[in-house]
Amino acid sequence: MIELLNVRKNIGRKEILKGVNLTVEKKEVMVIVGPSGSGKSTLLRCVNRLTEITSGDIRINKVSIKDLDPISLRRIVGMVFQSPVMFEGSVRENITYGLRFSENDINTWETAEELAREVGIEHLLEEDANKLSGGEQQRVAIARTLALKPEILLLDEPTASLDPESAKKIENLVLNLVRSRELTVLWVTHDAEQAKRVGDRVAVLKDGRIVAIEEPKKIVWGEIYVR
Repeated sequence: MIELLNVRKNIGRKEILKGVNLTVEKKEVMVIVGPSGSGKSTLLRCVNRLTEITSGDIRINKVSIKDLDPISLRRIVGMVFQSPVMFEGSVRENITYGLRFSENDINTWETAEELAREVGIEHLLEEDANKLSGGEQQRVAIARTLALKPEILLLDEPTASLDPESAKKIENLVLNLVRSRELTVLWVTHDAEQAKRVGDRVAVLKDGRIVAIEEPKKIVWGEIYVR
């Protein structure tokens, strides 16, 4: 589903990703962990072409992302960030924001209601999105990402700014969506316990390199954050 082939990323003279090779299978939740500054968020941004790789290749369903324009790619690969961006207006307007990029004739009113029900915020559709709690805003961001029916979901520490109860609810929501929509997921987290709960496999990224790919129970967690 996702293949990273000797991916390198330089920012100025600094090499952030140093020949990353990684394969994520269809419907798999692959968790990326590692110390701060190891390149986890950069890796996700490369997959979505929010930043361009310096060399190597990234393939989605055997097709190089270099052969897809960014808008077409982002119909396939959706991304949710740690701090969700809320546009001015209602929850309904925020959810349907991305539909302007859709090639299909979509009833945005009905679609917003369906997506809101799917993420558990149907009662908030007419509320000001900027006045919601952090957990509610993250649900809006997830619904907005799902509006384009992506096959792949990239999650960049989506619960890091939430309290433990809200974080667990978002975890459960994402895992339910993975099953119901048959999504493939790349999930960056700094939380070892979360990685154990959500991951089918865990990739450990250190100093721009993948140093281990294992099932969560086989990872030596105490060594991950040791420089």
